[in-house]
Formats: sequence, C-alpha cells, structure tokens
Amino acid sequence: MTLCRPPFPVVVQPGWKNSGAAHWQSHWQVALGARRVHNRDWYAPRLGDWLAGLDAALDAAGEPALVIAHSLGCVTLAHYARRHPHRVAAAVLVAPADVERAGAPEQIAGFGPIPREPLPFPSLLIASDDDPFCRAERAQSLAGHWGSELVWLAGAGHINADSGHGPWQEGLELLDDWLAGRLAA
Repeated sequence: MTLCRPPFPVVVQPGWKNSGAAHWQSHWQVALGARRVHNRDWYAPRLGDWLAGLDAALDAAGEPALVIAHSLGCVTLAHYARRHPHRVAAAVLVAPADVERAGAPEQIAGFGPIPREPLPFPSLLIASDDDPFCRAERAQSLAGHWGSELVWLAGAGHINADSGHGPWQEGLELLDDWLAGRLAA
C-alpha cells in the first residue's frame, strides 16, 4: 500500500521516557518526514517544559501541523490545545496515559488533571482494550471529552515497541485512511 503524505507538516510528540529507535513513532518520523519534539528531560517530565518543547516543534514546522502523540504526549497535546487552539491542524492520539489513575507514577502526576474540553481540531484516538496505563473505559471517556474519533485495537497493550508495535504498518494505514476521510469531508 502506498501511503499518502499528509498535506501539512507532521510533528511527533513522544511520551514519557521518549520513543526509542524500535518504537513506531521513530519509524513514522522517518516515513513521514516528521519533526520530533525535543524535551529537556524525558525521565522527569514537567508539563511546562513539555509544552515548550511542543511549541518549539510547531514553530519549526512553520504552519499548523498534524501532531502524532503517544501516551503522556497525548495529555501534553490536550493541555497545549487549551493554550494554543490554532497551532495544530489535526492529531492522532495513541494510547493516552491516564495520569490520574490509581498507582500512576509520581513523575507524571504533574500532567493532571487531564483537560476534558473538546480539542479544537480533528483528532483520532487509537486505544487498546488491555492498555495497562489507561483502562478501556477511561480511553473511551477521554475520546468523548476531546471529541476524538475512536479506534479500538484488541490486545495491543500500550501500543509501543514492548507490545510488538515496531514499524506498525497497520497504524500508518489507519492514519492514511483517517486522513483521506477527513480531507474528503
């Protein structure tokens, strides 16, 4: 399958601890010619720093961009959208991290509370029915609050390299189909 190139710049927003070389976000960054958000500290994240990192990546993109976020990056984008509603053209939110869940690591608690306002741009949320960092009911609730279209993956864990999602060609096809539908509308 030949994938279409998005009609706007692409920014990759990784989650906590970044996305390594085997992670699908790193593969997609190359495949889509995307910019990657650079944060000061991937292991001791601070919301203000992460918002600044996303802002810098969007500045470098030069125009509203498609943001492809994973895990804590999804929550970062939801916070960013409240402050800068016109900097993002669309978003794909994969396996959002529930920073408010019982037992959430202390390092990510500063990203709560999770914004519950609709995102001011089209968004697709891809969730797994067995994500250890965001229960299915919570992912469905976030999609509803954010006004995101929701796609479920069965047994996909946290949709990262550890759960077998390296290049994740099927995800790229989901992105392509969703963009084609959004652009046709």
